[in-house]
Amino acid sequence: MPAPPDAAATTPLRRTSLYQTHLAAGARIVPFAGWEMPVQYEGVIAEHRAVRTAVGIFDVSHMGQIETRGPGALEFLHRLSSNDVAKLDVGGAQYSVLCREDGGVLDDCFTYRLAGERYLTITNAANHAQDLAWFVAHRDLHEVEIVDRAGDYAMLAVQGPLARETVQAIASAPLPPRMSVAERVIDGVGALVCGTGYTGEDGVELLLAPDDAPTVWEALVRRGARPAGLAARDTLRTEACYHLYGNDLSTEHGPIEAGLGWCCKEDTGFIGSAAVREAREHPPPQRLVPFKLTERGVARAGDAVIGGGQVTSGTFSPTLEVAIGLAYLPLDRAAVGTAFEIDVRGTRRGAMVAERPLYQRP
Repeated sequence: MPAPPDAAATTPLRRTSLYQTHLAAGARIVPFAGWEMPVQYEGVIAEHRAVRTAVGIFDVSHMGQIETRGPGALEFLHRLSSNDVAKLDVGGAQYSVLCREDGGVLDDCFTYRLAGERYLTITNAANHAQDLAWFVAHRDLHEVEIVDRAGDYAMLAVQGPLARETVQAIASAPLPPRMSVAERVIDGVGALVCGTGYTGEDGVELLLAPDDAPTVWEALVRRGARPAGLAARDTLRTEACYHLYGNDLSTEHGPIEAGLGWCCKEDTGFIGSAAVREAREHPPPQRLVPFKLTERGVARAGDAVIGGGQVTSGTFSPTLEVAIGLAYLPLDRAAVGTAFEIDVRGTRRGAMVAERPLYQRP
């Protein structure tokens, strides 16, 4: 008797409202987190360097959004978010992780405070359904309304040293500064403008109605924003040492060993805070560190570190012109400057623990 079909394999892939725009631009489309997404247009290195030197634009409409509102919203988010949500002023943005009771990371996310009792949390595409269920399951007696907003927004990331001036040219008012959010009119349509990004460069992320996204995208491209795909997004974030959930973050690792203790405020009593406090006081046996290869080759996620440890992210850096990555290493081998070896497809390649971040904008 044949095995039943894999549900994930038979579920139709979703498309963002920019799908036809990507095809017209010559994008190579690939499956990603349940979506058909552009992996590249003219080439990864060209797109990467456009973001580092000028301005690139990414379609990140696959990301999820959860709105939390009501008198109990702050208390509720204090329970779920690892960071101190009480420190968020209206218009503020904050990075945090969601943890299980044992400290394992369920997702990392950004939360924006849109109004006094209204918050918007951005989730990773692959985790949105489970994150939404996690929010609903822990609503308890909190006087709070939880709304799935993932279908209400398209999301464009405009990144690079010229990103702000490119968006400002079609904006109704000055853009909000970094780590803040504000409502603006962009090319004649309403949008939430967020001073955040995933590339290590300055820029903004625009949340707007899906039907408005193609027009705004084209307006920014006409002003010099170069379309960039998922592949360049990955090389950019790896240079900046930004975590990718499913690679560098998972339920198998806690925020302390992942180097995210800075966004954990155990005194707020968030779910998993006791486990995080224990890990802070008694460090886990491994730590996530950035590295550079000292020999030819490129390490990839899943490659084993000789003597213990594993690569979680690996790529060639177009900026540094060397192979780089992130890996969990034993604590006694995690200091900057420590040499180690990686099994790269059956060949030992030398590497060295590097300073974080691997790239920092001038």
